[in-house]
Amino acid sequence: MKHISVLLNESIDGLEIKSGDVIVDGTLGGGGHTLEIIKRFGSKVKIICLDLDSDAIARSKKLIDETESNVVFKNIGFQDIDKVLLDLGIEKVDKVLLDLGLSSFQLEEGNRGFSFSKNEPLLMTMKKNPEDSDVTAYSIVNTWDEETIADIIFGFGEERFSRKIAKAIIDARKEKDIVTTFDLVEILEKTVGKYYRGKKINPSTRTFQALRIATNSELSNLDQVVQKGFSHLSKGGRMAIISFHSLEDRIVKKAFVDLKEKGLATVITKKPIVPSPDEIKSNPRSRSSKLRLIEKNI
Repeated sequence: MKHISVLLNESIDGLEIKSGDVIVDGTLGGGGHTLEIIKRFGSKVKIICLDLDSDAIARSKKLIDETESNVVFKNIGFQDIDKVLLDLGIEKVDKVLLDLGLSSFQLEEGNRGFSFSKNEPLLMTMKKNPEDSDVTAYSIVNTWDEETIADIIFGFGEERFSRKIAKAIIDARKEKDIVTTFDLVEILEKTVGKYYRGKKINPSTRTFQALRIATNSELSNLDQVVQKGFSHLSKGGRMAIISFHSLEDRIVKKAFVDLKEKGLATVITKKPIVPSPDEIKSNPRSRSSKLRLIEKNI
């Protein structure tokens, strides 16, 4: 399987990388963006690659170790970018890149329940081996109360049938635990399937998105990394963020506008850059992606 990086050239071109730059790839994933940077600059730049998924680190490291490069790998979430830089003794970086999408490997081979089209354990955590104390989609649907589940599905999935779905989940778990993705898909199909007949979106899409976001604290972590990453940018440094749904894009847009209004930054992308028709045709997963870029003024 090959992972296809979204908006690859647009994001790297937009960063305006130069020899000598220190770059943070906060979402290593399939390694596509880092490999493209290495292809263009080799060891003339230093790249710090972060990912909470140890499988992603291992996969990409094999490819990157075969290149002439200067790369540091850290198995950690991007919200801890400040801790990573402190440990490395680095105060400022020149570029920060975040691709917020799941990699093809996570969707197709992760066995963690990200995809509703495969029958897998209902985990949805970026960690390969979650601890008992970690939140998972399993713990949410089997132990959290009905109102909280409904709020998650509505708030993070923008699912208008969230109350109906939450009640169905509570009713189902009284009979037996909801263990796999197909267990949940069956509940969703019975509960809201009829409302999605003839529509492009699958009845499971919004609920799965919501559970994944809640499991990984994705929105709060995104807000953290934008603020922390920007604070560690050097003057003239740039940040590029590729988002995949409106909730992510809204956070990025607001953060960038706030920084601009404070006089701290220049927003490079007045409107987000979106994939070309050719890219969407060759990689349908790219269709909802949006790229925003910002440059630090001081």
